[in-house]
Amino acid sequence: MRLIPQYWGKHESMLCFILLLGKANVELFKKRRFGIIDKFFGKKKSDSKDKVPKHAVIIHFLYGMDGLEPLHRLEKEINILIDPEGVGEYDGHEIALDYSDGFLYMYGPNAEALFKTVRPLLEQIEFMKGATAKIRFGPPENGVKEIIVKIK
Repeated sequence: MRLIPQYWGKHESMLCFILLLGKANVELFKKRRFGIIDKFFGKKKSDSKDKVPKHAVIIHFLYGMDGLEPLHRLEKEINILIDPEGVGEYDGHEIALDYSDGFLYMYGPNAEALFKTVRPLLEQIEFMKGATAKIRFGPPENGVKEIIVKIK
């Protein structure tokens, strides 16, 4: 019998998602609830975090490396910095199929504090040299103040 994703139940889809994460992100998966997980298991609509406007720090970088291990190491270090400070949350990355470039996504109540927390780390990482950080001071709407900062 051939499995067709649109006929899977939510448990099969969840298992597929977990398998796609790979070993490198299993600990991160256990530690955080991602939006897709909330879709399967539900999330309270009255979460106080949802009432606070989400500021964002979105980093665009040129990667050009073979494999994702350096990126995964950076993600772990970002989480180590952000969690104790309570300045926000690291939401994940997007990377081109050919590993040419990518994005890191971070959100919190104060984009400036979030960026100040991670900037020293980003400046130490070779593939982050020349990256740009879009710092957005509010939700993704027209008219919200944004600034672009280049990572040295």
